[in-house]
Amino acid sequence: MTLRRVLTVLNLALLVLFPVAWTAPLMRAGLLPIFGLSEVSILSGLATLWRGGEGLLAVVVALFALVAPMAKTVALALMHLGRAPLRLLPAVQVLGKLAMADVFLIAVYITLAKGIAVGRVETGWGLWLFTACVLLSFGIGLVTARLARRRVLG
Repeated sequence: MTLRRVLTVLNLALLVLFPVAWTAPLMRAGLLPIFGLSEVSILSGLATLWRGGEGLLAVVVALFALVAPMAKTVALALMHLGRAPLRLLPAVQVLGKLAMADVFLIAVYITLAKGIAVGRVETGWGLWLFTACVLLSFGIGLVTARLARRRVLG
């Protein structure tokens, strides 16, 4: 299997893995240790922000966590399949940075919540999955850029 095909397969797998990561628990949080913990996913967090009157923040998070990674994944897939020009690659890399910013913000929120010490916060497997998806996408973008510079793609 060629490197181009491996990149294409891995990238297309992200079209399934990202939506799974959006519904998976990023964290489990509870007010006091004696009460049960509620699971928070990207989608449930967006719904809570929207219902809580924080529509603008919900839109920003949706752009970072949902739109940017999927747009990058689709654009890279089109490039790998020869359906989009490689000159779009710098713009696609920016989309990946927006998704990485979302992972960073989630980690900051968890750190802050743990520092308050009023409740309890535990990271969930969804945070690891979302982070892995973003990092895999980042790596695919880097390898694609390297291949484009060497004129292996195109």
